[in-house]
Amino acid sequence: MASWVSLLLFLFCKSISQAQEENNNIPILEFTSETSINNVVQDPQTGRIYLGAINTIFQLGPSLHLQARAETGPKEDARTCTPPASACQDTKPMNNHNKLLLVHPSNGSLIVCGSRYRGICSLLNLTNVEQQLYYSDSKGERTYVASIEDNVNVVAVMSTYSKDGHTFSVFVVGKGYGSLDSTKLISTRILQDFRDWVVFESIIEASTVQTTPFVPKYLHDFRLAFKEDGFVYFLFSRTLDGTDTKNLTFVSRLCEDDYHYYSHTELQLNCGPNNRYNKVQAAYVAFPGKELARVMTESSVYDKVDSWSKVLFMVASSDNDDSDSALCMYPLNSINKRLVEIISACYSDSGKISRIPAVDIPYSSKTDEFCTSKIAKDTLANFKCGADFLPSPLASKPKFALKADAVYTTSGLLTAVAVAVENDHTIAFLGNSKGEVFKVHLSADVYMYNRISGDTIGEKVNKNLFFDLSQSHLYITTEKKITKVPVQTCLQKKDCQSCVDLKDPYCGWCVLEGRCTRRSECRRAEEKNGWLWSPQQQCVKIISFYPPNLSCKKTQKVKINIQYLPTVGLSDRLHCTINSFQSKGRSDNGHVSCDLPNPTLIPQTSGDQDFVAVPVRIFVNETVELATGDFKFYNCAATVRKSENTPCMSCVASSWGCQWNTHDHTCSDMDDVVDTNIIKQRQGAKCPQFENPDPVLIPVGYKTHISFEGINLDLYQGRAFTIGTELMRNVEEEVHFESGPFYTFSGFSFSYNKSPETNVLFYVKDKESGKKMDSTLNVTLYNCSVGREDCSLCKNADLKYRCVWCARQKACVYEKLCNPDQQGSGDPYNTECPDPQITDIIPRFGPLQGGISITIRGSNLGIHKEDIKSITVVGEPCIHQEEKYSVSTSVVCQIGPVSNSNWGQVEVEVKGGKRGTSSMYFTYRNPIPEVVKPSRGPKAGGTLITISGQFLDTGSMDDVQVTVGGVDCTMEHFGVEITCRTGEYRADKVPSDPLAVVVKYGKSTTKTIPSAFQFLENPIMLDHHPKGSFVCGGRNIVVTGSGFDIIQTAVLKVNGDNSTAFEAAHKKNDTVIQFRSPTVNSSLNQPLKTYIHLDNLVKELKPFVYHPDPVFNEVTKKVITEASIIIVTGRGFSRAMTAKEAQAFVGDVPCVVNTLQDDKLFLDPPSTPPSARSRRHRRDTRPELLDLTIKFGKGEWVVGSVQYEKKNDLSLYIIIPAVIVPMLLIIAISVYCYRRKSQQAEREYEKVKHQLENLEESVRDRCKKEFTDLMIEMEDHTNELSEGRIPFLDYKTYTDRVFFLPSKDGANDVMITGKLDIPEARRATVTQALNQFSNLLNSKTFLINFIRTLERSHDFNARAKVYVASLLTVALHGKLEYYTDIMRTLLLELMEEYVNSKNPKLMLRRSETVVERMLCNWMSICLYQFLKDSAGEPLYKLFRAIKHQIEKGPVDARVKKAKYTLNDTGLLGDDVEYSILTLQVLVQGEGPDVTPVKVLNCDTISQVKEKIIEQVYRNLPYSQRPKVDSVTLEWRPGSTGQILSDLDLTSQKEGRWKRINTLAHYNVRDNATLVLSRAFHSHNYDQNQENHEERNALLEDDKVFHLVRPADELDEIKSKRGSIKDKSMTKAITEIYLTRLLSVKGTLQQFVDDFFRSVLCSGAVVPPAVKYFFDFLDEQALKHNNVDEETIHIWKTNSLPLRFWVNILKNPHFTFDVHVSEVVDASLSVIAQTFMDACTKSEHKLSRDSPSNKLLYAKEISTYKKMVDDYYKGIRQMVPVSDQDMNTHLAEVSRAHTDKLNTQVALHQLYQYASKYYDGIIASLDEDPAAQSKQLTLRLQQIAAALENKVTDL
Repeated sequence: MASWVSLLLFLFCKSISQAQEENNNIPILEFTSETSINNVVQDPQTGRIYLGAINTIFQLGPSLHLQARAETGPKEDARTCTPPASACQDTKPMNNHNKLLLVHPSNGSLIVCGSRYRGICSLLNLTNVEQQLYYSDSKGERTYVASIEDNVNVVAVMSTYSKDGHTFSVFVVGKGYGSLDSTKLISTRILQDFRDWVVFESIIEASTVQTTPFVPKYLHDFRLAFKEDGFVYFLFSRTLDGTDTKNLTFVSRLCEDDYHYYSHTELQLNCGPNNRYNKVQAAYVAFPGKELARVMTESSVYDKVDSWSKVLFMVASSDNDDSDSALCMYPLNSINKRLVEIISACYSDSGKISRIPAVDIPYSSKTDEFCTSKIAKDTLANFKCGADFLPSPLASKPKFALKADAVYTTSGLLTAVAVAVENDHTIAFLGNSKGEVFKVHLSADVYMYNRISGDTIGEKVNKNLFFDLSQSHLYITTEKKITKVPVQTCLQKKDCQSCVDLKDPYCGWCVLEGRCTRRSECRRAEEKNGWLWSPQQQCVKIISFYPPNLSCKKTQKVKINIQYLPTVGLSDRLHCTINSFQSKGRSDNGHVSCDLPNPTLIPQTSGDQDFVAVPVRIFVNETVELATGDFKFYNCAATVRKSENTPCMSCVASSWGCQWNTHDHTCSDMDDVVDTNIIKQRQGAKCPQFENPDPVLIPVGYKTHISFEGINLDLYQGRAFTIGTELMRNVEEEVHFESGPFYTFSGFSFSYNKSPETNVLFYVKDKESGKKMDSTLNVTLYNCSVGREDCSLCKNADLKYRCVWCARQKACVYEKLCNPDQQGSGDPYNTECPDPQITDIIPRFGPLQGGISITIRGSNLGIHKEDIKSITVVGEPCIHQEEKYSVSTSVVCQIGPVSNSNWGQVEVEVKGGKRGTSSMYFTYRNPIPEVVKPSRGPKAGGTLITISGQFLDTGSMDDVQVTVGGVDCTMEHFGVEITCRTGEYRADKVPSDPLAVVVKYGKSTTKTIPSAFQFLENPIMLDHHPKGSFVCGGRNIVVTGSGFDIIQTAVLKVNGDNSTAFEAAHKKNDTVIQFRSPTVNSSLNQPLKTYIHLDNLVKELKPFVYHPDPVFNEVTKKVITEASIIIVTGRGFSRAMTAKEAQAFVGDVPCVVNTLQDDKLFLDPPSTPPSARSRRHRRDTRPELLDLTIKFGKGEWVVGSVQYEKKNDLSLYIIIPAVIVPMLLIIAISVYCYRRKSQQAEREYEKVKHQLENLEESVRDRCKKEFTDLMIEMEDHTNELSEGRIPFLDYKTYTDRVFFLPSKDGANDVMITGKLDIPEARRATVTQALNQFSNLLNSKTFLINFIRTLERSHDFNARAKVYVASLLTVALHGKLEYYTDIMRTLLLELMEEYVNSKNPKLMLRRSETVVERMLCNWMSICLYQFLKDSAGEPLYKLFRAIKHQIEKGPVDARVKKAKYTLNDTGLLGDDVEYSILTLQVLVQGEGPDVTPVKVLNCDTISQVKEKIIEQVYRNLPYSQRPKVDSVTLEWRPGSTGQILSDLDLTSQKEGRWKRINTLAHYNVRDNATLVLSRAFHSHNYDQNQENHEERNALLEDDKVFHLVRPADELDEIKSKRGSIKDKSMTKAITEIYLTRLLSVKGTLQQFVDDFFRSVLCSGAVVPPAVKYFFDFLDEQALKHNNVDEETIHIWKTNSLPLRFWVNILKNPHFTFDVHVSEVVDASLSVIAQTFMDACTKSEHKLSRDSPSNKLLYAKEISTYKKMVDDYYKGIRQMVPVSDQDMNTHLAEVSRAHTDKLNTQVALHQLYQYASKYYDGIIASLDEDPAAQSKQLTLRLQQIAAALENKVTDL
């Protein structure tokens, strides 16, 4: 089968490649995977490609045809499963992501590691991956290589390892930390079994190079591993620690033969200015090439770079902005040099370079000095790979990072890099997140010269970007496709220019072959100019000809100067082609000579051209064109076409060297003839010509006499001339000769009114020949009336025009066109202008106070601004604003105030006493703004407000100014109503008080609308969904938040580099706005940012991604029926669309999109028969072809045409009556009888089933709702936790509570209070004696005897054993190693006793001996840090969740039962009615702020106080909060306040019973304000005394209850009344109440699971004490034959879960500063019992009679048991903790905490026991020879004497 698939795929690829080869001769080979590709590698020997995809490994040939495939998933697995999977619970099929793919060529295998089974690996055959060479899932944690986390990257490199003369192949792995992984960052994995080692085992143990467990602290993201010069390098990014989330890029280095990782040193790499590009994405190691090495050396950034030393090329991006990335280069020499500096600084210079600290120790919490060694500098070379006594690992401080400039930057995310060298030049191929690969030339000026855009646009390029073995092709991998593309496309370019335009360093023009090729493909590339390199932008080209041009009437040889002419050999044949003419060429010293064609073969000049350019092409060897250039043949006769009015001057001024024959009036080629008729080149001054006209200003309509000069007219003596121009309408006038050089022309009456003036050029002709003479007679024609419509404008004209106002004609004319007769006076210049005319007034309305400008339009309003003498408006003077005056047409003045509304005319008086009065009226009136709508808007502004009122359109828009509370409001419309847009409100108080809207008219009128507008808080955007769209747009985007109802315009806007698209909201309410995503231009390929504009508020919508439109394949199934499912294939569907949003149509009928996958759509067929959108002719009976259309938003795609066929029903019409109907009748009659009987039973069954389903559904819904509520309400707590607010107890308090709180004195125990009653006089003596006693205890012989003596005593009970063990723990805390040794010794004795004489399974079950309690205390000490770092948070969250859940419902304060609990005995068995109240609590003396507190109306006053204190003082730990009894609660519903208390004279009575007061009793309502105050006894003594006495009196009678009365009392009452039915109801808790247990359990399940996981996860770091002790138990078990696996399991359970975890779980107040109430304790006990059950080996047989608590977690127990088994198994597989390591750890704990403990008190208490059993101890010591030799008896007697103040004879 596989071979057939291979063959088909091969043929398919071949056909694709052939089709493409026909298109553009570039075969593009590709292979597509069904799933995402994770990794790609190449076999360096065969060139085979291996793809590691999800669930599959593909083996491809170099041409990407499939050779074999191995399926790697899905696999049955679970996240927490420890393989083999067969042993795991709750497994399900899970995808196997490929994490690591590595070629191991020496033994022909492929190393494959996946994400399943904890990152286990296998070996596949390189020649056929279907053949598995090795796989084992039973070798334990040591063989887990990769990670199950998707976001954890793994890299590796092959290496070797030597041991005992054997050398093995290994691979060195770099891996980030996932929550279930090993914390090793670097590991070395063996590839064969050797002694105890197994394949894939991590064979180097280095505890230093690992991250911190349980804490996402360093977040390593490995990107590359490589080997060079005996070193292994890893490139990765990580954070510095947990405090700063910024990633930094590091390269780390290890010596390849360093088998302890002592040499692991990390160097920070900075890329770009201020390390802008801080996160590495991908990298490539390669030689730089000579040119790049030279450029790098010459720059000041790098040291000397050699072309034979490799460089690390890295692409990195900015943490803050993914759309910003760069390429940086780091020579390996520079990396190594800086690493040596860092190492030397640590080994020799206290970690300093130039006295500045330069070295860090990562992954360590040590703060003390670490670089303390002082190795002589000359011996440093011996320690280049570190040593066991030298510090490791090392890292550079940020100041000593290796810096590099960004050599190439781009917008968009770069994800891959590969580098090649061609002809000493370096090319980088950079892949990005959009599926493109940029080709970048790395030179002195770095530039991108091309890009490869695959058809998988929008899918990021995989970091595995590499070349084939020949370096001629590049393999590009995107999400599901790998493509092989050539590194260059030189041959596509067919001419030199397009070849050099590529600027491709691979390409050049092979001159003598006429091809664009690589240098290696050009045969004569080494000859001078034989191959012209593309980036140099040079082509063989013709620079010049000699002669440079030639007359079209001549022919001769031409010498061609050619730039970059290659060496033309003797065998090379040159020829030139000029049009169709061909001639042989001769090469000579960079020149080529050719013959030119005969004149007859030269084409004619055309149009006004005076030359023709003929291409000259030079060929070598017949077909290869060397160069081409245009040779110009000129035609002198054609030069006159250029300027017909000056033919002679055009001729002699041309560049061709032409001459003018005045006799023939012709232009011809230059010759040597000398003649007076001939004017040679550049002798234009000799041309006969006419010039200097006078006058140069000619008025329209008046015939003006013009004179001008004629020069060089000797040959034309006595000849007549005519003159003309276009405006003379083909009329030519005679020219008259005056005298000398002067000629005249009588003029012409021109007409022209298009503009005030125009230029006129006259030509002059020789009358006899009709040929034009040279003429430069240029005059200006003007028209007085154009633009001077009235008298004033006319008089304002320039005097040179001599324009006058002609009264009779009422027009401005040339003076001579206005006769004095017409004028009616002598001098037209003194004519008086008519009176001013006013044609308009703007505006027509003004305010009474004036202060606005009005514009008066009209005519004859003066000539100068000074001409305006006065202006009146409605009889009032108006101040002329001279700067705004326009001659004659417009006057502006500012009106003054008037006393009342008035209207009238406007009058203007001008110079000469002339007045003009308007026919229209101006009105003074009082504008009254009244209403503003809307009355509120956001403080960002942008609200369009409308002001309405009376006479608002007074003045003009420019006069009116609107402000809202001092904020400018920009005018948008001015009329009967005014609209303006508010600006930004910058005051602090928001919402603002209602602000005044002020409308200002001009300078003097201000109108105010008080309290008209209020600025509110800007709307808040909380979330948006979905978070992406296709570029076609149209997707519905829902933005949620609050405060949207005050927004008027909501717009979604998308900005690119040079494009903008926007879309207005289509639906809006106060909390939701809906937009359709705008359509954007996908072809621009630019970074897009999306913003929401809410009026003036602009917020970026983040994250919001535009994806390329999906691609659809043509539908293959062409016929559909009403029963068929339609499948549409393609890709990219799910990126920005869901099945609900997608639409599909067959013809005009929609069909439902049932399922949407990324590459498939499943459509239900149409529900009604469809028809085409455009119908064909009715007689056409062929089946109708219907378009199948898919719509995503605004995008619409027709994916094919289909036919819709209905089933042929004709046969059914015959079959149904004939056969089926009788048959059905028979069956129906038979069934009827049976149905009748069974119906009733079925109805009953259905009824019961329905009830059960309802019950189950309600419980499920309840759980779901409760869990959701809890998660939401727990968010606050989670935030508090994240801020470090978990109230952990300090070490002393923790140990005090764990060791001594359970003692008989509890919190008053002397060990907790620390108070010893010793007289001052004896204190020094006692202290000294206690120190001696401490020394005595430090003698093992004494201590063992001491403990044995005590344990042998009959009155030394269990409680005393526990207490003594705890005292010993404190007393010996300063030497925990010694304490551990004593514990081991005693445990070995205990073990011997149990194994030989008792049941071994009972060992450590109870604290029956001192040593058992010592073990418990030892665990408590060793696990304190683990509690703080890891398990504490989930435990605290669990405690808070239980407390929160219980307090959500009623809790009976007397019987300590709750509605919501896990404990059936603590379940409140009545349905208590209650409601939730929110109280506003004011704390007296702590300011005016109120705190909202949620309580229940059925809560007692004490419960309310507890909840209030909990909320008000939530930032304080419990011990620092006021206690309930120390505060009073006062409610002030009216003028008087009421103190609330649990019992008072108002308490309700029910028979002999009294109910405790609740909020409901006092009738406290929702949102009531209560005052909390400290109860000072001095204040108001009488009242307090009274209340106190009253309360005591009330409580004396203990017949009080809260929610329910005790059952026996109820029975008593009921029996008296005789209601048996009621009695039974009160006794039983009905089943429906038990479902509450389920509901609470479901709600808390996540928290319980989280706690169990944190405690029972061996994948994370296990505390060393646990590993150490469990190994001790395993070791001892092996020494005894009768200890089986089950017994070991029980020992481990008894020593850790039972002895420590259950204690901590049941008593959260041992770990945290909290209060644990009885109801919370009851629920914790259930979880603790579940934990204990999970740790036992025995199976729990459950029955109906099992306790509810057992049944509650019955389903989960098996999972938890599996977790415990895996935990124990995982610990067994861990690396052992040596005695030395354990002692170091214990010494650290002793050092850190001993001085805080009450050691002296402990010694004093211990001595009390020594005193009590003094005789027994003395006797025991006397019998022990070792004790005698050390004089222990004597020492004890001396201590006794000192402590008991006895005078002895000692």
